[in-house]
Amino acid sequence: MPAKKSILPAEPIEPVAPSAPVEPVIPPLPPVPPAPPMPPMSPQPLSPGDERTWAMVAHLSVLTNLITGFLGPVVALLIYLIYKDRSRYVAYHSLQSFVFQLIWWGGAGVLIGLMWAVTGILSALIVGILLIPIALLLTPVFLLMPLGALVYGVIGGIQCSQGQDFKYWLVGDWVRGTLTG
Repeated sequence: MPAKKSILPAEPIEPVAPSAPVEPVIPPLPPVPPAPPMPPMSPQPLSPGDERTWAMVAHLSVLTNLITGFLGPVVALLIYLIYKDRSRYVAYHSLQSFVFQLIWWGGAGVLIGLMWAVTGILSALIVGILLIPIALLLTPVFLLMPLGALVYGVIGGIQCSQGQDFKYWLVGDWVRGTLTG
């Protein structure tokens, strides 16, 4: 068997004393040039198909009144506020729907409330007792006002979805004048 050689260093190794940790030097980053100012972004116009869709939804927002009783005008107003800068067509139809619903849904409630308030006040003077039959007859008539608005709104939604312009009676001209200045 061959003899084992011992491997010893020629010079003895001395232990190295720990020194302070050396931190790597990171060169500073070059300054980033300021970004050029962005031009103000104008809203993207709606496509004709989207215009018809949102105008239809604005008119059909009258259907939300069947569920909530009062949110139809809010939906039409939200559509107006969101799309007024992107489409004059949608702005016109949504504002028209908003005003029409306020008049017919809110107006019917106000008329019924005022009619019964006057009847109640005048009942103290005996004259109001004579008004009770009239108030009883007019209440169903005023309750039909929102139903007429509902039908008219659905007709407006259908016409807008077919690409036809729709104008509510009396309200349409006023809204058009408001939007054009």
